[in-house]
Amino acid sequence: MNTVAPLPLPSLYISHGSPMTALEPGEAGAAWQALGPALDRLHGRPRAIVVASAHSLTREPVVLGAARQETVHDFYGFPDALYQLRYDTAGSPAVAARVAALIRAAGLPVHELDEGGMDHGVWTPLRSMYPEADIPVVPLAWPPNWTPAQLLALGQALAPLRHEGVLVIGSGAITHNLRLWAGGRGDPDQAEWPQCAEFRGWIEERSRTHDWDALLDYRRQAPHAVMMHPTDEHFVPFYIAAGAAGSTQAPAARVHASVTWGHLGMDIYAFGEGAQALQSALETGAAAVV
Repeated sequence: MNTVAPLPLPSLYISHGSPMTALEPGEAGAAWQALGPALDRLHGRPRAIVVASAHSLTREPVVLGAARQETVHDFYGFPDALYQLRYDTAGSPAVAARVAALIRAAGLPVHELDEGGMDHGVWTPLRSMYPEADIPVVPLAWPPNWTPAQLLALGQALAPLRHEGVLVIGSGAITHNLRLWAGGRGDPDQAEWPQCAEFRGWIEERSRTHDWDALLDYRRQAPHAVMMHPTDEHFVPFYIAAGAAGSTQAPAARVHASVTWGHLGMDIYAFGEGAQALQSALETGAAAVV
């Protein structure tokens, strides 16, 4: 009987949205719940997960290599029930060392710490994707002042991990303007704002057609970029995830698209050989055979 080896894991960009998604999953939470099982069926269960979150920012890349990674409630003013949620996992000092070695080999600066801690950009989606909390997690902090091209290069340094059973995730938000949300402009079920739709559509089209000249210059070229991202730390983990595919010509697919509050996009992107298969799996509700 002939068997076909599974494709390497895709890398992912996940919009993690508000911490409240952990209590009120909505469409994005349902997508996260389907995402983990689909990846398992298509590619095998990851042996570790590396996450670059918009809430873990440093002057130079820092790999957190603690043997234990615990939940950090890095927010305030939310219901008490949210602070009772936990998602504590093993870390992986070995995978952390591998991450640091790959970054160093690419000629980029990197620091290793035997410390841990998962902000909500890490644990909120993972809690739905892998609720058993049985996969080691390695947080990767990154510099928010690096250009998209530099962050793409950081992601490209991590590309070998996908062939080693390690899932690489950039966690942020496809649109993120808390001034609009805090100002009460909108409600959770409001129809999507035209500016949000135009920005999200531009990113999807440029990703699908591999227009990286435009994507790397998104701040000037994308419609309503500054409105959707007054500061861009929530968007630019996109480039780390895309870079981890290894090539800007690798397949890219938006595997989930939804919006809450009219302007908070919750899109998920997959990059690499398995991107389209994952898109089909999530659209049909069952993992396709590769």
